[in-house]
Amino acid sequence: MARRCMSQAIGFYPVLSEQGITYPESGGVSLRLRLPPTTQEAHIQIMDGPSFPLSREDDGVFCGSFDPGPGFHYADVVADGEVILSPYLPIGFGASRPINTLDVPAPDDGYYQPSCGPHGAVTRHYFPSSVTGELESCLVYQPPRFDPQRAYPVLYLQHGLGENEAGWVHQGRANFILDRLILSGEAVPMLVVMCSGMVQLNGHYDYQIFPELLVRDVIPFIERAYRVSGDKWHRAMAGLSMGSMHTSMAVLSHPELFGYAGLFSGFMRHLWMEEQPHLAALDNPGQFARDYRVFFRAMGDADPFLPHFLADDALIEEKGVGATITRRMYSGGHGWQVWRQCLRDFLPMLFREG
Repeated sequence: MARRCMSQAIGFYPVLSEQGITYPESGGVSLRLRLPPTTQEAHIQIMDGPSFPLSREDDGVFCGSFDPGPGFHYADVVADGEVILSPYLPIGFGASRPINTLDVPAPDDGYYQPSCGPHGAVTRHYFPSSVTGELESCLVYQPPRFDPQRAYPVLYLQHGLGENEAGWVHQGRANFILDRLILSGEAVPMLVVMCSGMVQLNGHYDYQIFPELLVRDVIPFIERAYRVSGDKWHRAMAGLSMGSMHTSMAVLSHPELFGYAGLFSGFMRHLWMEEQPHLAALDNPGQFARDYRVFFRAMGDADPFLPHFLADDALIEEKGVGATITRRMYSGGHGWQVWRQCLRDFLPMLFREG
């Protein structure tokens, strides 16, 4: 008789009917997935990581217990060599497609779990874009006890390559991180605007144009739709990976608009551009220090892009702007577990007077 996978769900993670996912108290993941009846072999492929075999039971359900490590993972279900999207696992959007995910509880994950107190709301808005000529959308986080008559500061928060405007909510749990920090008084109540940086222009993705869309379309729309404190000391931008490139381009090109920047798995340079005109902002250290109250850079110590981060370290030292920049290194790779920590540490720095 084939061995059955047994486990006990913990916390708020659900057991999904007869099949699905549980997170044993001993750690890792236990899965029971019903796959197409003709499937002979199946495994879970962790993006940029190992694969884990699943064993077939007598009734055609595939099961397995394994430990991909704590935190968030993109996880493909591979059946007889073909990637399938399982309805029995969480589904997010990454690698430019719908994709299954695993989010393994970690000992220190309380900061991104939902709290028992009041919660903020996430609302989708639509607006016409003068840049793309299309109707675009964004998500806006409103803090707990949101007061529409109050003027709030705004953080524009961007995802990475192959993701979309929902990534910071579905994968990053930014709304739960914000809830906890705001309710504890560690962060100032703020609006957070999340847009798709995978801008489609003339039928193709344009990886450079988002900063223009942000300045010309997104910021004016938000400042019409909400009461906000519209000066640079109440406006911040941050992003991960590709979103950090967009942040560098927008913030360094528009010091009159932004007083705070966060680069998570972050790049000062845009990796896909030959010309880097925004880096001219580094040429005057005194002006740079006056322009930005917070300039935050961080990366995981196992990130494959670490050489680029170290090259930016050298650039910062050469330009003499290091005293203005906060640098952090986290344990981890190019993934959401690092980016969640980046956001947790960045938010309390924003919109302070000192």
